[in-house]
Amino acid sequence: MRAGTGIAVLALLLALGVGALAQDKPPPGDATKGKQIYLADGCYQCHGYVGQGSRSTGPRLARPELTFDKFENHIRKPSNEMPPYEEPVLSDRDAADIYAFLRSLPPPPSASSIPLLNH
Repeated sequence: MRAGTGIAVLALLLALGVGALAQDKPPPGDATKGKQIYLADGCYQCHGYVGQGSRSTGPRLARPELTFDKFENHIRKPSNEMPPYEEPVLSDRDAADIYAFLRSLPPPPSASSIPLLNH
């Protein structure tokens, strides 16, 4: 392999890798501020105070498995009855803070740890 080709391949691999990392790693967010925004903007009205969700109002959000990019895309252009939170309404920074809050919540208990469900 020629030196110029090797450098071009390395540059391409680095560019692809950096792009993949940028998509997988959410921007830094402030979970405390995110909780304040989540409550102030009324997210709790459909998704519950700790993102637990409800069949009748909105899906569970606590500890989202979505990447930040998918989370942000969904809040900007929802595919359901949720209103869109476009950037003039909710900044990228605020979205990152809400995402940090949701990611900070503990996972729900397992069904086997709930006595009422094990009779």
